[in-house]
Amino acid sequence: MREVMEIAFCGTDNSSAYDISGGFLRNVCFLDALNLVPHVFLLFITFPILFIGWGTQSSKVQIHHNTWLHFPGHNLRWILTFTLLFVHVCEIGEGIVSDTHLKSRHLHLFLPAIMGFVAATTSIVYYHNIETSNFPKLLLALFLYWVMAFVTKTIKLVRYCQDEVPLAQLRFCITGIMVVLYGLLMAVEINVIRVRRYVFFTNPQKVKPPEDLQDLGVRFLQPFVNLVSKATYWWMNTLIISAHKKPIDLKAIGKLPIAMRALTNYVSLKDAYEEQKKKVADEPNHIPSIWLAMYRAFGRPILLSSMFRYLADLLGFAGPLCISGIVDSLNNSDDNTSKPYNDLTKPYLTSHDFLKTAYVLAILLFLALILQRTFLQASYYVAIETGINLRGALLAMIYNKMLRLSTSNLSMGEMTLGQINNLVAIETNQLMWFLFLCPNLWAMPVQIIMGVILLYHLLGKSALVGAAVIVLLAPIQYFIATKLAEAQKSTLDYSTERLKKTNEILKGIKLLKLYAWEHIFCRSVEDTRMKELTSLKTFALYTSLSIFMNAAIPIAAVLATFVTHTYSEEHPPSPAQAFASLSLFHILVTPLFLLSTVVRFAVKAVISVQKLNEFLISDEIGDDSWRNGDSALTYESCKKHTGLHPKAINRRHPIRHHLDSCEQTLRIPSRHIDIDDFAIKVTNGYFSWGSGLATLSNINIRIPTGQMTMIVGQVGCGKSSLLLAILGEMQTLDGKVHWSRANETDSSFEASRRYYRDSLTGSRYTVAYAAQKPWLLNATVEENITFGSPFNKQRYKAVTDACSLQPDIDLLPFGDQTEIGERGINLSGGQRQRICVARALYQNTNLVFLDDPFSALDIHLSDHLMQEGILKFLKDDKRTLVLVTHKLQYLPHADWIIAMKDGSVLREGTLKDIQNNDVELYEHWKTLMNRQDQELEKDMEADQTTLERKTLRRAMYPRESKAQLEDEDEEEEEEEDEDDTMSTAMRLRTKMPWKTCWRYLTSGGFFLLSLMIISKLLKHSVIVAIDYWLAQWTSKNQNQTQNQTFCSKEGSIEESKNCYVAIFTALSAAGIVLCLVTSLTVEWMGLMAAKNLHHNLLNKIILGPIRFFDTTPLGLILNRFSADTNIIDQHIPPTLESLTRSTLLCLSAIGMISYATPYFLLALVPLGIAFYFIQKYFRVASKDLQELDDSTQLPLLCHFSETAEGLTTIRAFRHEARFKQRMLELTDTNNIAYLFLSAANRWLEVRTDYLGAFIVLTAAVASITHGPTSGIMGLGLLYALTITNYLNWVVRNLADLEVQMGAVKKVNSFLNMESENYEGTMDVSQVPKDWPQEGEIKIDNLCVRYENNLKPVLKHVKAYIKPGQKVGICGRTGSGKSSLSLAFFRMVDIFDGKIVIDGIDISKLPLHMLRSRLSIILQDPILFSGSIRFNLDPECKCTDDTLWEALEIAQLKNMVKSLPGGLDAVVTEGGENFSVGQRQLFCLARAFVRKSSILIMDEATASIDMATENILQKVVMTAFADRTVVIIAHRVSQILDANLVLVLSDGDLVECDSAANLLLKKDGLFTMLVKTNK
Repeated sequence: MREVMEIAFCGTDNSSAYDISGGFLRNVCFLDALNLVPHVFLLFITFPILFIGWGTQSSKVQIHHNTWLHFPGHNLRWILTFTLLFVHVCEIGEGIVSDTHLKSRHLHLFLPAIMGFVAATTSIVYYHNIETSNFPKLLLALFLYWVMAFVTKTIKLVRYCQDEVPLAQLRFCITGIMVVLYGLLMAVEINVIRVRRYVFFTNPQKVKPPEDLQDLGVRFLQPFVNLVSKATYWWMNTLIISAHKKPIDLKAIGKLPIAMRALTNYVSLKDAYEEQKKKVADEPNHIPSIWLAMYRAFGRPILLSSMFRYLADLLGFAGPLCISGIVDSLNNSDDNTSKPYNDLTKPYLTSHDFLKTAYVLAILLFLALILQRTFLQASYYVAIETGINLRGALLAMIYNKMLRLSTSNLSMGEMTLGQINNLVAIETNQLMWFLFLCPNLWAMPVQIIMGVILLYHLLGKSALVGAAVIVLLAPIQYFIATKLAEAQKSTLDYSTERLKKTNEILKGIKLLKLYAWEHIFCRSVEDTRMKELTSLKTFALYTSLSIFMNAAIPIAAVLATFVTHTYSEEHPPSPAQAFASLSLFHILVTPLFLLSTVVRFAVKAVISVQKLNEFLISDEIGDDSWRNGDSALTYESCKKHTGLHPKAINRRHPIRHHLDSCEQTLRIPSRHIDIDDFAIKVTNGYFSWGSGLATLSNINIRIPTGQMTMIVGQVGCGKSSLLLAILGEMQTLDGKVHWSRANETDSSFEASRRYYRDSLTGSRYTVAYAAQKPWLLNATVEENITFGSPFNKQRYKAVTDACSLQPDIDLLPFGDQTEIGERGINLSGGQRQRICVARALYQNTNLVFLDDPFSALDIHLSDHLMQEGILKFLKDDKRTLVLVTHKLQYLPHADWIIAMKDGSVLREGTLKDIQNNDVELYEHWKTLMNRQDQELEKDMEADQTTLERKTLRRAMYPRESKAQLEDEDEEEEEEEDEDDTMSTAMRLRTKMPWKTCWRYLTSGGFFLLSLMIISKLLKHSVIVAIDYWLAQWTSKNQNQTQNQTFCSKEGSIEESKNCYVAIFTALSAAGIVLCLVTSLTVEWMGLMAAKNLHHNLLNKIILGPIRFFDTTPLGLILNRFSADTNIIDQHIPPTLESLTRSTLLCLSAIGMISYATPYFLLALVPLGIAFYFIQKYFRVASKDLQELDDSTQLPLLCHFSETAEGLTTIRAFRHEARFKQRMLELTDTNNIAYLFLSAANRWLEVRTDYLGAFIVLTAAVASITHGPTSGIMGLGLLYALTITNYLNWVVRNLADLEVQMGAVKKVNSFLNMESENYEGTMDVSQVPKDWPQEGEIKIDNLCVRYENNLKPVLKHVKAYIKPGQKVGICGRTGSGKSSLSLAFFRMVDIFDGKIVIDGIDISKLPLHMLRSRLSIILQDPILFSGSIRFNLDPECKCTDDTLWEALEIAQLKNMVKSLPGGLDAVVTEGGENFSVGQRQLFCLARAFVRKSSILIMDEATASIDMATENILQKVVMTAFADRTVVIIAHRVSQILDANLVLVLSDGDLVECDSAANLLLKKDGLFTMLVKTNK
């Protein structure tokens, strides 16, 4: 130990230090003092300004406008300052290390450097504050500082040159570098003066912040903040911390900056793509390359990202090298104690000496880690931002192309809707992911090669063995990855099928319960689920294999390397070599594991680009010229048409064509020159659907302005095609479509062309078009009708009345503000069609095309629409109407008729013309009209509309309770703590759902859970043991006596060597086996949990009370089976695996470091606290952002699919621009959410990475100061390095798991539901086999309610029904008729009184038995997909003869016989392939098959036509003559011939007698009902 020395600036051991006889500049010490001057100057000037500044700026809340307005050279200045700081650190280090070699302290060696460091830091803080307050005059102080520093350093450098200090000396290099840096900073400062002219110039330059920052809506500031904030995502702090106070919503994340908006990116991608198109325009078989276009548009940021990636990878190798350096220097420090230098005043170090110092290496390692992580995150961020931009551009490109797709493509199936949806949902995302990962593609090979070279350098040839193990196992990874994708696909198919079945069960649940068939259907879902689980098993197996490979490869490689090394070299590797190579193996494994993923994504991206290319070069409709005279496409253009072969055209003999056209022109003038005023004229039109064969040929028609034209003809004769041809949706082979100018008779080409040009500005011919298949938007009813036009109350009212929509609107929960469409409320066909017609009427266009608007309407509505809407509303507006229809009874209203046949025009003219010229046709029409009239009379009875409204009302009934369920999640959280203050709500947001996690883990079974925990712990212990053993083995030859291991006690060196190798091999083998076991158990446990949860959920739901289904929206229940089950199946197990693995790795690392250097535990406390807060804040924000990302994705996909379905309508209305705008808004909203989510992930990773770097620093410093053996120390450092990789995974997985546990929570909330009570008090054996035989019913004082907290719906009903009686039950709506029918089946709560059937009280029977012995026919006919046999008898109890007999009774026998397969004929989902009447008859047959002595008909005839109803009545009277039939009537006329009539009112039984007797009571309720109903 040296004695304590007094401190002097130049040291006390050298008298010549203060000697200035050779002039001041000859004295090194004086020069060092001189260097202090600029630094002190800067601190003195800037501190007061900064303090005044801080004082005034404390009020500045997130200034948006002129903040972040960068001065010129902004980024360069930050980079230079950081380099300067780094050089200062080196200078301080060099000074201190030199000082340790001297006898006394020499402050002049490091004090100026420390002051320089402080000054440089101050300079950048000062600069940042000046920049944000935009006050450039203050920059002068900095300018002076750079000049002074530059001068003083230059003097010092010159002095060194005079002294001939060699270049190898570190101090000389540092001084040189500093001179350069100060010079550059000076230049930057001069440049600011040059550009901004804030001093020395008369007129300073005025600047405005970028457009984005002037808009307060832009909250994504990454492009605008300074470098440090960019690198550390500092600007995200406010958002992430605010998430704690209130959830992040779309308003909080604001708008995208202009450069990232879909439109901006679309323009750049489109330009690049057009360029490619021009290049290949002359070469016929080449298609433009999307790859090149993408590179043109997005290449630069990707190159930037790759550059960051390379820098990060190179810095990554600093870790192993520094470890080996530190361990080495500690080993050697014992051998050579430092010798004092002989020349005392000039202790110069070479860089080699400098890097031999352990502390220096520790600091360097820390800085390298910080930089490496910063670069890595920057690379990720740039790639992700570019990927998001590309996705926006591609979506816009697909959408624009879609709006121009030729209709034939969509209908002929070249491009199905499914394909377009796939392009949007899958292919664009694949390409986005490819961009995220593509820097890896070229960075990884470099990383691997570098790693192998370094390993070779450390260990020689044996390193190649280990590398070979890794490389050879990589293809297996790729194979597993492809298998995974296949397994996922098959799982998807099964789950779709399972969902279809579940959906069917939920839709028909009432019927299943009433017939006691739940279990049969439940079983079929379980069967599909088993298949799905089998394919999930393969999925799980491959996943666990992939995890196993990832964990086992490094162990195997290390084993191979060290065993080879031990036997090929003389002595085992030194600790430095061992731990450096271990950490290199860790580095190598990651790229190899990821490479398989990246390659798979690259392959997918190539396929996606092919699909995109096919889509982008598919046919488009003719250009916009189709609304003017020249829409004739010549044959040349047909040849160009990709789908066409010229052969197909030549076959059509063009010569004949020309002859035809000549005749045509001769023939035209002879007819109807008197109609001068036409809106549209088609001459000689031949139109095709893109097959080259004309669908419509020889079309010559005109459509008079302001009149009503009707197009009639048989089904399939081309009426709708004619409309589309006029709209330009078909391919014109020949002929022309003229659109006349408004109110102008002159219709020459020039005029129409002129019109087209004007039309771009003024009112052009947009056509209000209502297609045959109604098309609705996902929007409110009002938005669907106004369709982008301004809202006009009177007009709107007139239109809704004409289409008789008001009653339907009144039924909806929010009136015309209710959302309808795909995701909204389902309307019936007629309601949808009326909304579409209303849309066409509401638009303010001259032309209206209605394509068969009456097809889904009943007769009352059709007449009303014809009178009010068409004859009144449109005629008043003098609009031109073209109406396609089958209803010939409206022909007399037409001003002009076009009759079509087989794709050509049969006749054209007024009805009178046709009567005179074509008697035959007129007679034909007359007979058809008569037949239609007869049908009408039959129809008048069955009023379809009231029925539709009834269905709608029933669909709406559970709506009020939907609101309750929407809050179900929130309620649950509040249950825990009723006191609903802000703080509690926040506490809940930050709490991990541990209870749910525990439920999930235990649902996998305790055996698997304990196996998983034990094997995980064992595996990590073994992995630590392997490394520990390695440490012992490598340190043993450093002849430390205290370090006795089991092997070193062995005899000869050879024996101990074998012993070490044997134990090492055994441990490694155990480690590999345990890796496999753990990865399998986690996946297996996940599978078991998924299996049990789904099983319980399905059984719980199916056994739930009927009230549950009435009050819970179907979509909500389905969601549990689709989205939530999918998360539980596929997402939770890997997250759980990853979470446990990274947590245990971090824990074992911290344990190991603490074992190596106990002092490390002190530093752990502050780091732990920091980590806790980071994860706490991040989890909440991440959860919100993930929800935002999910919720903004759906509207985007829906918008695409609904546009594709309504293309013709959108194009006819000419609303493309509005829809494009909407698409861009939706895309941007989704992109901003995703961008913020990925920025939040970067925010977290940067912070955890820096924490990791601090852990490495503390571990290194602690172990250097109080170092144990070098082997153990190497081990500690190795583990400290791995921590940095795993800390952020812990948090990310925690956050993901929290979101995913939401699914388990939702499923659990259904599992707590009450089931129906299926057990009865009676023993099954006491019930006679054929009960109920007689069918005698006693109702005794019956009281019924739906739930125990609701009012009773039936009060004290008493009645006696004799066996075989036909009983009618009637009453007004809501009087409790249906509740009575449900009471027979105990579907409702009977809380008082009883129903006795054949002497047995039904409340004592087991539910299943009771329901299987009664029959019911419900109001809605429900059929299931399957065969007819399955629908009549799913239990397969009956013979074919019984089934045929039942069908015969229901008068369906002949129809079923005619179907292919007879009884095994297919019934599609919901029985859509039969009419409503037929379906109801099937239900009758189903009830007959039951053969029970009691049949209940619940308004069974409400939804069928008269004919079917008569059949039903007849059957009930004959086939069911000996059975008791209870008829609940919706029309009293049905029960006039019943033996007994019960009349209910408000749940009370008012009258009970035979119908005849009741009618005698003049003021009785029954008499009133009969009078009003008839």
